[in-house]
Amino acid sequence: MGPAGLNDFDVTPVPGDDTRFTAVIGPKWMLVAVPQGGVVAALALQAMTATLDVEAQSLRSLSAVFAGQVASGPVEIEVAVLRRGRSMSQLTATVRNPGAPAGLTAIAVFGAPRRGFEFTELTFPDVAGPDGLRSYRDPLPEGIDFTFDSPLLPFWCEALDARPATGRFPWEDFEEGPAEVSFWYRLDTPPLLADGSLHPAGLIVMGDTMPGAVSQKLGQESWFGPSADFTIHILGPARPGWFLAQNRARHAGDGYASVEMALWDPTGPHLVAYATQMMFFAFGP
Repeated sequence: MGPAGLNDFDVTPVPGDDTRFTAVIGPKWMLVAVPQGGVVAALALQAMTATLDVEAQSLRSLSAVFAGQVASGPVEIEVAVLRRGRSMSQLTATVRNPGAPAGLTAIAVFGAPRRGFEFTELTFPDVAGPDGLRSYRDPLPEGIDFTFDSPLLPFWCEALDARPATGRFPWEDFEEGPAEVSFWYRLDTPPLLADGSLHPAGLIVMGDTMPGAVSQKLGQESWFGPSADFTIHILGPARPGWFLAQNRARHAGDGYASVEMALWDPTGPHLVAYATQMMFFAFGP
């Protein structure tokens, strides 16, 4: 996929073995206890892409399960080719810390363009653009007396700028409403393909940010929403810059919630990715 601008998503082959790689997850990707799951899945993608090494076949879908926590620092990636086809191939990859029994295991489908049909049933939301909207990185508005339960996490400070287009900020009064919210997202250092377009790794990172819709429904409470699984469909090329993330939760029960994310490139606009996952509720300070 070309060497240009991969930044934090570089993987290094293990000498003499074209299915094993190493990488390092930096501290800027940290969330509550571990790095954001999207960056771990993106490293799995990079290793599978390098093993497949077929430029005509791009990522079409990736599904991952989080069988064990992956901490920041060095990681090992092991890839297996399930099938290498002329127009479509399937691979798996596991990312874990050295010596760990489990981590993230992903399965991905790569495919060349095929004859078919084109349509988009989702509609681009009617929201204000990102310019002038408040970022989570901005200081509190004047006159607001509010204390966050914890400081803004490194992922939101250094990796991904988030500006709500719909929904409410934590200091605003809770109002009962649907479990949905839209954010403008922009990566601080977007990974790029050789042609200057956004690498799919960037879409994976932005897609794995779905608990926000549940927060809109429930209001403020000390809970976190780790991922049980994560699936993303890559629907088309995208340019780096701002993306609109349309986030909904369809159901919650038994300690789990089913959530989804549509990612739009506003130049067009174009629906460039769709993601879904099962998250679970974790409680603590």
